[in-house]
Amino acid sequence: MAPLLNGHTNGLNGHTSSLEPAQRFADIPSAIDIPVSGGEVGEEVEVNLEELLDDPTELCTLLENENVAKSYWMIIALAYAKQRKIDHAIEMLTKGLGALSRGRPDEKLSLLACLCWLYLWKCREAPRVKPARGVLYLLRASLQPSKSGAGTQDSERVETLRQAAKCFEDALRSSNGKNLMAVLGKARASYSLGNYPEALQCYQAVLERAPDLVDPDPRIGIGCCFWQLGHKDDAKGAWQRSLELNPDSKIASILLGLYHLDSSSQYSTTDPQFAPIYKKAMTQYTQKAFKLDDKLPLTCATFGGYFLLRKAWPTVERLARRAIESTDVNAIASDGWYLLARKEHYQNEVSKASDYYLKADQARGGDDKGYTPAKFGAAQLRVLMQDYDGAKFRLEKLIQQTKSIEAMTLLGTLYAEDVFTASPDKPKEEQVTDLKKAISLLESVRVAWKDPKKKSSPDSSVLLNLARLYEIDHPEKSLQCLQQVEQMELDEIPDEDRPQDIENEETLAAFLREYLPPQRLNNMGYFHYQSEKYAQARDLFQTALNACVKVGDKDSSIDTDALVTTISYNLARTYEAEGLLDEAKRVYEGLLERHSDYTDANTRLTYIALRQSPTEEGPKRIRQLYDTEPANLEVRSLYGWYLSKAKKRTANIADDPEQRHYKHTLQHYDKHDRYSLTGMGNLYLATAREMRRDTEQEKDKRSKTYQKAVEFFDKALQLDPGNAYAAQGIGIALVEDKKDFATSVQIFTKVRESIKDASVFLNLGHVFCEIKQYSRAIENYEAALAKDRGRDPQILACLGRVWLLKGKQDKSTTAIKTSLEYSQRALEVAPEQVHFRFNVAFVQIQIAQLTYTLPESQRSLSDVMAASAGLDAAIDSFSAIAKSPNPPFPRGDIEQRANMGRNTMRKQLERAIQGQREYEEKNAARLAHAREQREAEVRKRDEERRLIEEQSAEQRRKIAEERARMQERDRELAEERAAAEREREEKELTTDSETGERRKKSKKKTAGGKRKKKSDDTETEVDGDATDGGDGGRRGRKSRGKSGTATEDTAAETGDERPRKKKKRKLERKAKSATQTKFKSSEKVVESDSDDEAQTAANGNTRLAETINANEGAGEEAEQRDEVMGDGDSDSGEEEDDNAIIAPRKKVARVIDEDDEDEDQDESAETAGHRSPVLAVNGAAGGRDIVMGDDSVGAAGNHNAAGQ
Repeated sequence: MAPLLNGHTNGLNGHTSSLEPAQRFADIPSAIDIPVSGGEVGEEVEVNLEELLDDPTELCTLLENENVAKSYWMIIALAYAKQRKIDHAIEMLTKGLGALSRGRPDEKLSLLACLCWLYLWKCREAPRVKPARGVLYLLRASLQPSKSGAGTQDSERVETLRQAAKCFEDALRSSNGKNLMAVLGKARASYSLGNYPEALQCYQAVLERAPDLVDPDPRIGIGCCFWQLGHKDDAKGAWQRSLELNPDSKIASILLGLYHLDSSSQYSTTDPQFAPIYKKAMTQYTQKAFKLDDKLPLTCATFGGYFLLRKAWPTVERLARRAIESTDVNAIASDGWYLLARKEHYQNEVSKASDYYLKADQARGGDDKGYTPAKFGAAQLRVLMQDYDGAKFRLEKLIQQTKSIEAMTLLGTLYAEDVFTASPDKPKEEQVTDLKKAISLLESVRVAWKDPKKKSSPDSSVLLNLARLYEIDHPEKSLQCLQQVEQMELDEIPDEDRPQDIENEETLAAFLREYLPPQRLNNMGYFHYQSEKYAQARDLFQTALNACVKVGDKDSSIDTDALVTTISYNLARTYEAEGLLDEAKRVYEGLLERHSDYTDANTRLTYIALRQSPTEEGPKRIRQLYDTEPANLEVRSLYGWYLSKAKKRTANIADDPEQRHYKHTLQHYDKHDRYSLTGMGNLYLATAREMRRDTEQEKDKRSKTYQKAVEFFDKALQLDPGNAYAAQGIGIALVEDKKDFATSVQIFTKVRESIKDASVFLNLGHVFCEIKQYSRAIENYEAALAKDRGRDPQILACLGRVWLLKGKQDKSTTAIKTSLEYSQRALEVAPEQVHFRFNVAFVQIQIAQLTYTLPESQRSLSDVMAASAGLDAAIDSFSAIAKSPNPPFPRGDIEQRANMGRNTMRKQLERAIQGQREYEEKNAARLAHAREQREAEVRKRDEERRLIEEQSAEQRRKIAEERARMQERDRELAEERAAAEREREEKELTTDSETGERRKKSKKKTAGGKRKKKSDDTETEVDGDATDGGDGGRRGRKSRGKSGTATEDTAAETGDERPRKKKKRKLERKAKSATQTKFKSSEKVVESDSDDEAQTAANGNTRLAETINANEGAGEEAEQRDEVMGDGDSDSGEEEDDNAIIAPRKKVARVIDEDDEDEDQDESAETAGHRSPVLAVNGAAGGRDIVMGDDSVGAAGNHNAAGQ
């Protein structure tokens, strides 16, 4: 493989070629001299090859007459070819072959090869087919992919390519691998077969062997292989290198242009990075390639796309035709047909565009393979021709082959339009299917936007269609889509319209919303209104009104009055929902001033009047409105609602004015009026609820009335399946007539998802209370109470009832007291209602009964007394209720309950009060006694804790005193040591007789110096090892020098010249010392002046060891004690003490031969003075084996080390 780096070649075998790339026709001279045979010697005819004659006949005659060599024919023919006069060049070569017909055949070979090349050149430049014949047929017959699948090719084409590859391999073998053109041919065959790695190897092999080859350029093939393998940047590098070597390479230029076009496609057209890349692709590369060769098919097809965007239709037609006629590549021909199809599509030439799309698709294989843009364009034409089923079929097939975002968008939009325009007669199943398909496709497109690999930007049309699809079933999702569109539009607002002085983001967003379409803001406000976010809805409606003003200023053709009217009405409805009735009235009145016939605004004003003045102004306005608009169904609905609130109850439903009004509406105005049908169902439902059910006949009549109500509700649901009020009526009928609680709970739960009315929660509370799920019933009652009905006495009474039932079930006085609170609140709201007073008294009786039954440990005296007081109030209430004109129950029953409370329950509570008082007094005494015991135990524990703390403090004090004594003793020892040190130093110093200075005494040299030298050497070497080759080694060499001098002096004094007997000694290191000590013996042994001094030092060492054992906290004095144990050489001792702290010295055992034992005994006194202080202590103890350490000293050292 060629050594390539970033598309650059390093030459052959690492040698960088300095050859200039060979240019075609570079060896053709500007003029040629033709010798004349019959003239003078040296006579020649000069022919200017840069300005050749248009007719080569004269030149041919001259060459034939002069019988020139074949090279003259060749040069002149190539000169014509250089000027692109191919026909004249062919004529020259043909006549040259005729003139050389009598010569040897091999002389004609070069002329024949050149003639063949010229014909190939002419063939390449010529159109592939005649304009009158179909190009598609010949293209399919030549290099057409198979239709069977995307991964296979036509067997005939594959076989042809394999035969070509085999021929190239034969040529390579015959040339021993030297034929580079055969290698290139093999690479091209492998590339056409889709074997890109093998093709890449072949191209790289050619480049390695001929790095200066630029025509044909293997770098072009290398880049194409890299591109197909997915390494586009490497492909770019190879093409750039090709363009560097040959700046006039049209192929490299157009390929680099395609690379940058592909790079620009990764960005949206609105992205700032798109324009520079696209401009570079078209101007720097594609335009250059077009200037180099305006007939190159690939350049024509690429440049045609640019002019298609510019809508330069004649130029597009010319370039597309040129690409189709000049190419032998299927993809380029397909691009040409696609350009023609898009041109005709823009010009609404549907039939031509359809034909061209088909040809573009078939040029790339058609059917399952084909060209995706062409298939999509054909589907667009089907939509244009309103053949929606055909478009859906093509798009669904296209989506199966490739997940095209554009195809999914168009298909989803088509299904969405089917949903929006569905007729009432269309089956419900088909509508649901279309809805699901549309949502699925558009959501898939929405998900694709989040994939960074697809580089797809959001489309507002997709989001708007999704918003419409989600509007009914999922309004929250619809709002999310609209908010996303809003953000997209806010981002597109130009900077000149953005204020610079607003820093708050919310304020800035509210200001910028005024530049958005008011319809969008109105829809968003509607969804907020539906979700009961009235404040946000109000802000959006107000912003939409401001946006209408700006839209009208920009475009006067827009009907802003209709927008302002609708948005203002929605704003007023929002004010109503927020309870701002005065604001709502002001907006409605403003609408009526502009449009007096605006019935909806007048209807809402009438409704507000009914709420604010239900007895005076409200009835007047509703009658006036009803007389003005008697045929308006909205007005009739409001009038029916008014009758339901203002009418008097009647036993006969036929006499009910509300029923007559609804019946009149259904008979004379609209028999399918859903409000009237629902109102009729409610009337029959209320009538059935009040009917008696004592006998079977009465029960049967009541059941039939419920069935009549269900019929009206069912008719309303048939007309409007989303009518939640009709569904709720059916649920109520099922509960009251059939006791079908399970089905009714399902219905009410479903209704609750549609409407947020208090009646839904109230009905759910009733059902849950009936099935004894009191907690859920309370939850729904409280939700109903929170729906702007906080002072509804009916809901308060229901809460009091359910809390009473829950308290009786759980035997909880707290729950029953909560029931009493709700009952009293209901009585406060409606004090004239006797049954609310009865409820309060009844709950008080229940509290008294429950309190009496509770054990004494679960109640208190205050609870019993409160129950007694409530009982007295209940007795008084029952007595008053029994005397009222319309008691809720028979008077006898109420008086009997009052008497029971007065006689039986009052006495029970009196006894309960007495018993509870005695129980609490006894319990109080027990509690007091237990409290006293507890306090005594606490005092005892406190005393014990105090004693322990005192003992701890005393112990700490003693420890502190002991520590102080130890520190004082350490100071005394330090002072004694310092004094002894000064005394010893004074003894060692003497006065110099010459200078008078004080200096150390010279050491006395004793016999046995040689023995001492050996001992010193041994100890010094061991010390050197122990201290890691430190200063000990240097001191050891110094000691040996001094020892040798002392021996020579002694021998001279005694006059003994006999050599001393060499003594055998064996030194060895113990593997592990029996005891470890922190302190290290001095390496230099100083001779003591007297035995008394040695004894004093030994005694001092003994006392020091005892001190170390007694004092654990004396670790900071280790260095001072080490100096006491060292010899007189203070400098050496300090250095060795530092080393001893880091690495304790290992003791060395000496093994003495038996022959030397006597002599050792004689010298024991001398060597004792040269031992370390530890060994001196052992010697004083009289031990003969002086290498073993004393246990007490070793233990002390270890203890001290541990203490540190």
